[in-house]
Amino acid sequence: MHISTRQALPALALLALLACAPKPSGLTPADVAANKALSQSFSDRAIAKDWEGVGRLYADSVVLLPPNSPAVQGRAAIQAYFAGFPPMASLTLTDDAIVGEGDLVYTTGRYQLTLAIAGSPVDSGKFLDVRRRQKDGSWLYVADMFNSNIPAPAAP
Repeated sequence: MHISTRQALPALALLALLACAPKPSGLTPADVAANKALSQSFSDRAIAKDWEGVGRLYADSVVLLPPNSPAVQGRAAIQAYFAGFPPMASLTLTDDAIVGEGDLVYTTGRYQLTLAIAGSPVDSGKFLDVRRRQKDGSWLYVADMFNSNIPAPAAP
C-alpha cells in the first residue's frame, strides 16, 4: 500500500502537535467527586422542579443542545427550557467517563427518565457535557447535549 505525501501530512501534523502539547495532569479524586455531585445535583433539582436551581448549575454563556430542538443559549433560556419540560417522576444520571485536565472536564454518560404522566414510556439515552471549574472551585456546565435511545417514529 502506498500513502501519498498529501495523505500523510494531516497525520504528521497531528503527531507533531501532540508531541509538543503539554502532558495532561489529569483530575484529582476531588475533581471527579465534585463532577459526580454536579450530575446528582442536576437530577435532584430536576425531580424537585427547582428550575432556578438547575439554572445555577450552568455558566452564563452555556449552550444546551437538546434533541429535536434548536440550541438553547444562556442560563435564563435554559431555565425556561427546562421549566417547560414535562414533570419527571424519576431521573437517574450515570457518569460513565469524567475526563479532563485543569479547569476543564468532559463527561459522557447515560440517563434513565420516567415522566410523571400516565402511560409515558421510560426513556433512556446518553449525554455529553463540558464543565468548567469556576474561581470559587465549583464546577458548572458550559455545554450540554443529550439524546434518547428510543427510535424516532418511522416516516409515513
